[in-house]
Amino acid sequence: MNSIITVGITGGIGTGKSLVCRIINIMGYPVFYSDDEAKAILANDSAAIKEVTEIFGPLAYNEKGLDLKYISSQVFAQSELLDALNKIVHPKVRSVFNTWRSKQVSRIVFNEAAILFETGAYKNNNYNVLVTSPLQLRKKRIKMRDQLSDEQIESRISKQWSDEKKIPLADFVIVNDEEHLVLQQIQKIVEGITQ
Repeated sequence: MNSIITVGITGGIGTGKSLVCRIINIMGYPVFYSDDEAKAILANDSAAIKEVTEIFGPLAYNEKGLDLKYISSQVFAQSELLDALNKIVHPKVRSVFNTWRSKQVSRIVFNEAAILFETGAYKNNNYNVLVTSPLQLRKKRIKMRDQLSDEQIESRISKQWSDEKKIPLADFVIVNDEEHLVLQQIQKIVEGITQ
């Protein structure tokens, strides 16, 4: 298991890390989606559901399950709630990732996580890749994808670390600005890791 190289992939909201991960997947490398796993845990893990309900109250879940809109509105308004949620979810996600990783046959595995640096989880990886994008382009993508107001977008971006804070912690940076070719940047990173 120790011979597997673990590469973290992160980037602020709207930078396009999902696109980067899809390309990596198409190239034949396994990608673990921490954010999707976190949602699955919040929806299905009875211990997590109990803890979340204790912190966020009965509105945290509705007849369809986890009310992600409600949870998001709460955590983006109060950072201490975000910390509490992370304490519930991150150890569980890490455990699922470790099990998943032990079953992979690829020499390199990728772990996608939105707040890799903020949580300190980047220290568990051999390498970390930061996806960056110009702020205006990020806002445009978020608006198209999530139909949020400018204020909501600003609020979500402000809750994440700036690229300036993350770049010194990253081993590689991918610029996703619709000018630089993303595939070439990924290939260069994979070559750099495998050489």
